[in-house]
Amino acid sequence: MSDDDLDHGGAGADSPAGSAGSEDRSDRSDRSDRSDRSDKGDRAGDGSGKGGDKGADKSADTPAEQAANPFEQAGRGYLGGSGTGGAGTARAALRTLVREAGDRHTTVGRDAHIHEGDLYNFWLGGRTHFVQGAVPRDTLDHLDDVYCETAGYQRMKDRLRGSRVLVLCGEPGSGRKATALALLSEVAKGQVFRLDPRHGVDEITAENLQPGAGHLIELLAEEVRTESEARHSRGARTDPAPRPAVRLSELHLDRLADLLGGVDGYGVLVVGSGDLADRLLRGRYGMFCAPPPADEVLHRHLRLLLRGEPEEATAAARALAERADVVAALGLEELRPREAARLADHLARRQREELTDEQLLEDCAAFVRAQAREWFAGADRPGTLPEALPVLNATAFRIAVAVFNGSAYSIAAEAAELLAWELAVTLDPERPAGRRLFGTHAEHRPVLARSVLEDTELDLGPAKVPARAVRFQGGALATAVLSEIWHGYHNVRGPVARWLRALCDDPRPEVWVRASIAAGVLCSWDWIHGYRELVAPLAVREEPVARMAAATALAEAARDPLVRPAVAATVKDWAAADDPELVETALLTHGYVLAAGGVPGSLDALARVVRSHDADDVDILGPATFSVARLLASGDPEPVLRRLERWLADGRLNLSNLVHITMITTLTTRTTHLWGLRDVPELDEHASRPLLVALLATRPELGPALGALLRRTLNTARAGEAALDGLGSLLRRAAKDETALGLVCGLLPLLAVERRDRDRLRGLLNELVRDRDRPMNKNAARRMWDAVAEGARR
Repeated sequence: MSDDDLDHGGAGADSPAGSAGSEDRSDRSDRSDRSDRSDKGDRAGDGSGKGGDKGADKSADTPAEQAANPFEQAGRGYLGGSGTGGAGTARAALRTLVREAGDRHTTVGRDAHIHEGDLYNFWLGGRTHFVQGAVPRDTLDHLDDVYCETAGYQRMKDRLRGSRVLVLCGEPGSGRKATALALLSEVAKGQVFRLDPRHGVDEITAENLQPGAGHLIELLAEEVRTESEARHSRGARTDPAPRPAVRLSELHLDRLADLLGGVDGYGVLVVGSGDLADRLLRGRYGMFCAPPPADEVLHRHLRLLLRGEPEEATAAARALAERADVVAALGLEELRPREAARLADHLARRQREELTDEQLLEDCAAFVRAQAREWFAGADRPGTLPEALPVLNATAFRIAVAVFNGSAYSIAAEAAELLAWELAVTLDPERPAGRRLFGTHAEHRPVLARSVLEDTELDLGPAKVPARAVRFQGGALATAVLSEIWHGYHNVRGPVARWLRALCDDPRPEVWVRASIAAGVLCSWDWIHGYRELVAPLAVREEPVARMAAATALAEAARDPLVRPAVAATVKDWAAADDPELVETALLTHGYVLAAGGVPGSLDALARVVRSHDADDVDILGPATFSVARLLASGDPEPVLRRLERWLADGRLNLSNLVHITMITTLTTRTTHLWGLRDVPELDEHASRPLLVALLATRPELGPALGALLRRTLNTARAGEAALDGLGSLLRRAAKDETALGLVCGLLPLLAVERRDRDRLRGLLNELVRDRDRPMNKNAARRMWDAVAEGARR
């Protein structure tokens, strides 16, 4: 092939002057103009690629205007462009939610306290007298044996001795209370008292303090209220507005330091992460209490628990803690000191053969459940919005991280704000809840959810972008959180369902994909409630994104074999419904394979719906072809190709249109946009390439079948124009991708079987090279030209 051939349209001996190739080129020029105008119309609309057709049908006055061209939108995807998002987003969401629901462990202790995991709840009643109690000596002696100093311990001790008051900030279970007791025991020579947590620091008097002793004070809430103020806020609504809460400040701590100086005592306050901790850390009294290394805590407890056992018992127990199945059962990246102590007890019992391996793994799996139980038990106490709102905000953030684990922090934070509003409105419908503008800083907020911020990349489909992501410090936390709220607190289901439905209506794939998969998991846990509250309302929405989210949720729920029959029955009913939205949702659901149990069943269901509608019904062919293309990308393309060949041989126009539009979709749609709910790792390397190229790369034996189907589409009058446009798009991409170029050059001979085929393809190549705005690289075009010529020699 020469440059003159490309520049002037010469086709050699196989392309006589005045052949169909020249007519095709002029037609394609007009076609490009129409395509550009159509693209602009789509971008001005809702992005679904179908909205303009629906509006035209409704306003049409003549039969000619009512007739729809099913190939006009072929290859643009059900949601248009990258509306389905990238495969990476879907895989991240699937990895987040482990397919199991946690058991709940609730026991009643001998002291009549309700013990839920590691959280003790007890009724404080209406008592107002100040309570204090000495820490038992044996508790302090045990602490001496097992306590592992946290970073900065000596500085903490120096500050406590100098100012008599110290505030330790950290998360529950981080060792802050053990550190406080160790410090007080050391400076006060073993005399340590706990003070009543129901009363604010401003209520402490000299009569409440013990001479020469250390005093531990736990602040359990962001806002510190006196008992009288709490009673006033719970009074009749006719009372005047309650006085504002007392905010702990350095003024209060200065007063406490003076009181302690008067009795030669010391005081350590324990505060959880949040705004109060942020303020105190910037003052004279606050210090952050970092958890000590979990391995060291584990070793100290094992050494004590296995005292008297052979020397190798401790080493064996530590090796058991590192075993893969034990680590997986724990589901946490880094144990907190309290958890390390619990694990040491389980390991010691296993060494003494008091537990079997199965019982050990079951006990380890309870760690994440205990964490979730601790986070949500009584989170709305005392039941009025102003007092509960700080904890509700933290609760909403934890649930949002469970859904968006590993996603952008900005998305999780915004979703958390929306959920906090839903929770607040449910708790107090008459009181509007606003947002704090400068609340907990982004660097500190993840600690509330036992999560971290990290720099990563998010998969948008054709590209990856840098993002600041938030993720749990444990792979099992997301499932434990959703399981806890869904199974443990019925009244939370309403606001969570409304929240997920709103997220499923968000056009950003990074939002609706995550939300729909979470909704599907919740449906699998309780189909009766989840279907009615989550899926059914989305399936009848006019927005295509909502219907796609409903289909995704249904398919995800069908992953559970016990729920699959219910999903299958629902989809079958929807496919036969009069509501077009339900029919489309059913078609989209079958693209995920799971609802029908396999690819053949999904193809049968799709064909039944398509056969029952007109051949030019765009509203049916759009979602149906998208689902067939998704099945081609599901990792089992052979039965799909065989079925496409059968549909062509069937001779019915509606099935033929389904085949032709599917083949056009494989030319224009990136593989990453056709993600499913099953892993297909061999396609990952080709995620940004069109599906046809990805199939040629991963399944080269399918080349003849793919080539034959595509050639039939190109040779079909009603589909050929759109197919040639799609092929031109594929050739443009391949010219910039050496791997794809080689695969396409192997495909072209399969398309150039007859003279007319070669004329068409060479005309297309000439048009692409001569394009004044986007000329194709001539070297790449020359290779394609030569490949077309190979078809004549076959």
